[in-house]
Formats: sequence, C-alpha cells, structure tokens
Amino acid sequence: MKNDFNRKILTELIKPVNKQTNKVIILLGARRTGKTYILSKLRNKVKNTLFLNGDDYKTTRLLQNKTTEEYKKIIGNSKIFIIDEAQNIENIGHILKIIYDNIPDLKIIATGSSAFDLSNKLGEPLTGRKKTIRIFPMAQSELSEYENYFETYERFPERLLYGSYPEIFHYKSYDEKREYLYELINSYLLKDILILDNIKNSDKLFNILKLLSFQVGSEVSLNEIAGKIGISKNTVERYIDLLKKVFVIFEIKAFSNNKRNEISKMSRYYFADNGVRNAVINNFNDIDLRNDIGQLWENYIISERVKYLSYNKIFAETFFWRTYSQQEIDWIEEIDDKLDAYEIKYTKKKIKIPPQWQKNYRNSTFKLINKDNYLEFIM
Repeated sequence: MKNDFNRKILTELIKPVNKQTNKVIILLGARRTGKTYILSKLRNKVKNTLFLNGDDYKTTRLLQNKTTEEYKKIIGNSKIFIIDEAQNIENIGHILKIIYDNIPDLKIIATGSSAFDLSNKLGEPLTGRKKTIRIFPMAQSELSEYENYFETYERFPERLLYGSYPEIFHYKSYDEKREYLYELINSYLLKDILILDNIKNSDKLFNILKLLSFQVGSEVSLNEIAGKIGISKNTVERYIDLLKKVFVIFEIKAFSNNKRNEISKMSRYYFADNGVRNAVINNFNDIDLRNDIGQLWENYIISERVKYLSYNKIFAETFFWRTYSQQEIDWIEEIDDKLDAYEIKYTKKKIKIPPQWQKNYRNSTFKLINKDNYLEFIM
C-alpha cells in the first residue's frame, strides 16, 4: 500500500477564505497522527504560505511582544499563516487574536497535540473566532482510496492488531510495527502529560492505562482502579482526564432517560487506536489466538465510527446503554432527538433488540453491526 496518503481534512483546509465564515482553524490530534504531514501537503498546494514551528524557540522570539504593524510585516503577502505545535508559544491566543482582527483576508491554522494545554492558552482570546478540527489515526474511509474490498478484508486482522497510525504503514514486518508502537507510547503519546503536567510517577499513569485496556467495552469503576494501584480516586480521575486530553483514550457515558432500571452514572473508555491498546498490554497474538477478540472488534468499530462522525460533520451525542438486569446496547447515537441503537458483535449470530429498550424507546432504530456490514457503518 502506498505511504503518501490523502487525508480527508486537507480538502477543508484548502478552501478559500470567506470573510463571513473564516475562523482561526485549530487542528488538534495526538502526536504522530499526521498534522505536520497535512500541513506540508497544504503548503505544496497553496502558494504564499507562511509556516512557523512552535517547537523552534526562534518562533517564540519572533512573535512575542509585537505591535499590529510588526505582525503585518511578519505576515507580509502570505495568504495562509500556519503555526505547528502552537501550544509551545506563550500567549499564543492573544497573538492570534491580534493577527486575526487586523489582517482579515488571512487564513490562520494552528496545530497542537495536547488539547488541555492548547485550549487553555487559546481560551478566551479566540472566543467566537476559532473552529476546532480533530485529526485521528488513518480512517478506513481514507485507506479505502488505496485498496479494493478484497484487500480491505485481507488486511482487517492487521488493523485490529496494529491500528492505523500513518507511520505504521511504512513498516513491512510485524516486529517493526510492534517496535514503532512501543516507541510511540513511550516517547510521544504520554510525553505531553509527563512534561506539561509535571507528573513524576509514570508507572501509576501506565498502570491506569493498562487496567483500562483490559476493560474496553465494560463500565469502569474508578474506585476499583484506585484500590488496585494504591492511589486516590481523585488522582485516577485526574490521570484519566489527561489521557483523554492527549487523545489516547475517549470516554462514552451511559444513556438514561431517568428510568429506574437504567444505569446512568458509569462510563466506558475506548482507545483511539487498537495498536496502542495492544502495545499497552503487550499482546500482538493473531486474532485466532485471542480471548479478547470481542474487545478488539468493539474498540476498532467504535473508534472508526468516531472518525466517521467527525469527518462527516455529523453532530451526534454518543452513549452506551445498560440496565441493572444486564440488558445492554453497545452504541447509541442521539441526533436531533432521534435515537439510533447499534449492537456490535464480532460473530454473525443474530440478536434481538433488548425488550426494555424496545419498551422504553419505541421510536428508536436498532441495528446489528458485524463482519458482514461493518464497512457501511464506518465509511
């Protein structure tokens, strides 16, 4: 498969500036998901682009404490102004506000890999002036441009095991893929938390991540995790919040319409990428040898569905549903007061809609997602 991929959001980034709709574009995603690559493609497609790297201290020196006229000189005739890794620049929100307010025909794009840091620095200065776009590891809808149905089916087990980080497709051997994923976790994904939030004990953080890996698709008790690791529940909550903010995991809450028999206070956590999840538990055995194939399948389908909703601008509230009598549904989408329910199963066994759901939500839809129809759900 080719390694030079087109990414879905590139089309949106090269749209011409419109004074009525133009916003500062904030491109957020985990490290190594392809933000810098996308920006390089953008620079090749659009002339008069000014690119600055927030990791370079010269960029900070260039942008600090300047007047409006000085910013105009820096921008010059550029039509697009890009700052990569913008979270490293002090007062970046105020700087972008000045530039946005005084150079109206300029498109501004800022990228960041740590949502909690970048959003705090942007916050109030860009209220009403920014548009946030998420970037994920490669979506199946992006990969399908380079493979036919048979190839997708053939590569499906590999996607469950090694995930879809762009760089993973550069490596031919499974040993190289595993080595890359271990390096990704240790040197990139957790780096933002350990450095920016000044966490000293990385073992505790990794142990939380490992426990979450084994509980994919199940409700998570923070008290139970705290007890197993030997830290407070508040610390567990803080670490999980940070893992969410650097896009390693995401949270799905329980759906409830205040019915007495419905669980409403628990959450489930999924990994943004299957490969990262498997690297955390150090298990890359073939899917035929796995006792967690159901978890692999559910994590893959749900993470791909999240990409699909985001890239297609479908604004859905998402949940799981379960009752105290163990009736459950894996995935609920609420769009404009309409409920769509999906049960996600690796096997092709037919299932019936849970009676309590059918009774409580008569106007909802219900569908089984399995190996026969999953591509319709994620593309």
